[in-house]
Order: sequence, then structure tokens, then C-alpha cells
Amino acid sequence: MKVRIGVSAGVVGGDEDFSSYVEHLENIGIDSLWLSEVVSAPMLDPIVGMTHALGMSKRLKVGTGVMVLPGRHPVLVAKQLVSLAVLAPGRVLPVFGLQPARAWERAAFAVPPGRRADVFDESLRLLRLLVTEPSVTFDGEFFSVDNATVGLLPAEPLDIWLGGRVDAALQRIGRLGDGWLASLVTPAEAARGLTVIESVATECGRVVDPEHFGISLAIGFGDVSPDLARSVAKQRPDVDVTDLIPIGWEAARRRIEEYVDAGISKFVVRAAAPVASHSEFASQVLDELGPLQT
Repeated sequence: MKVRIGVSAGVVGGDEDFSSYVEHLENIGIDSLWLSEVVSAPMLDPIVGMTHALGMSKRLKVGTGVMVLPGRHPVLVAKQLVSLAVLAPGRVLPVFGLQPARAWERAAFAVPPGRRADVFDESLRLLRLLVTEPSVTFDGEFFSVDNATVGLLPAEPLDIWLGGRVDAALQRIGRLGDGWLASLVTPAEAARGLTVIESVATECGRVVDPEHFGISLAIGFGDVSPDLARSVAKQRPDVDVTDLIPIGWEAARRRIEEYVDAGISKFVVRAAAPVASHSEFASQVLDELGPLQT
């Protein structure tokens, strides 16, 4: 497996602007940059941030980790993705999820009550067709198009990764996804997740590339931000926070090796508490974790 380590965009502003951060990542050779979707936080919109970062760089890969799909029209999402993929071949890494991390933001991604998962599945089916076929006719419960096209298609296939960790999400990846970007799972849970995904994919006559399994990993340095600690405790009350957030670089290296043994090979690293400089943190990531790349 090709082990690769990227970083999260996080909250970049004030004395450190996003353009300088992207330029630094490009210069030091970080593999990838990932933008999360949190509407109410001082973070860039993932598509806007991706566009800016891709336009500033020649080598850096840029992904969404994770962007909400239900509540967006798949035709418009497909148009945005293929436009970026044509402009930056092989560097666009879309990852989609079921719903926002903050429950009250779900109103911004409106779907029929109780049907979010069904809308997600249908959106994925239509999106996959639109980014690969020159003309698409589709008659679904939520979306219908007749000879729809998004124009130019990228020369390289556009892989669509998905987030999630519950069984329904893992099964969806097996049916419809090209990869998995997990979060808040232990190495043992990651190994089990891969087994579920691969089993469902086989049942559906599909193969998920073994290189397409990743995890978003926060690293603590003495403390974890109170907001993150509360969020982790709420989402995973059954797991000790240090089983999900390693403390210090040595613990992070050991944890990444455990994930690699479980079949995970792509990593999105972020600090578990605010940092003085994202650029300095990225340089530390490369120095401390870069040797783990293969």
C-alpha cells in the first residue's frame, strides 16, 4: 500500500491566510489538503476552498473531508467536481457524508423528513453517472433528468469516497463508494469496517480499491480542546478519548502503524487543539510522520 499523509485546512485566518498556507504545503511537499464542511464555523466552504487551493498549486491534492451531499442537487455537484477535475487532473478528492456534524445545520441541507439516507443513496447513483457518462437519463424518486450532461468529463476517473462508521454507512460504501474516509474509529474498528465494505462490494459485483481506505486523525499535545473532547464524548461515549486521539508524535506514529496493519493507508492529520501556525504544524507533520509514507 502507498501510505500517504495529508493535513486538514482547519480554521485559517488572522495572521495566517489560506493562500500562504496552501503555498507552504505545496513548497514542502505535503501530499494533500482536506477541507471540512462546518457551515457555522470560521472555515472555508469546501468547494470554494478546493478551487482556490487547486488554482494556487501544481502538485497538491485537495479533498473534502467530509462534504454533505443530501440536500444538494447532484447535477450541480457533478458540474462543480468535473470542472475542478478537468482543471486539476488527478488532484480532486471528493468525500461525501450523510449529514452535518452539527445537528442544527441540517436545515441548510433540506430533504424530506426521515428520508435523508434514501436521498443520499439516490444522489450518489445519479452523481456517479453524471461524472462518468456523456449523457444521463435517470428517473428516481427524488431526482429525474433526461439526457442530462455536465459537459467535459475528466480524462481520469473521478473517485467518490464516503465517510461514516455505522454499518449502514459501511454498506453504502460497498454498494456505491470508491473509498472510505473514516473518523473516530479504533484500528480494530477500522479493520472490521474494511471487511464489511469489501464483503458488500463483492456481493454487488464491485471492487473497492484497497488503496482507497483512509482516516481523519486528530493528534493531541498535552491537551485536547474542550470542544473536541465534548464532541468525541458525545459521538463515542463507549471509547476512551485517547483510543481515538493519540497524545504526542510517538503515540501518533504507533497509532498510524496500527491503522496501516488494519488496511488503512491514507491519513488526514490535524491538531486536537488550536495551533499558533498551521504552516508550522504541517512542517512538523512532515518531519514527524513523513517517514511513515511509502
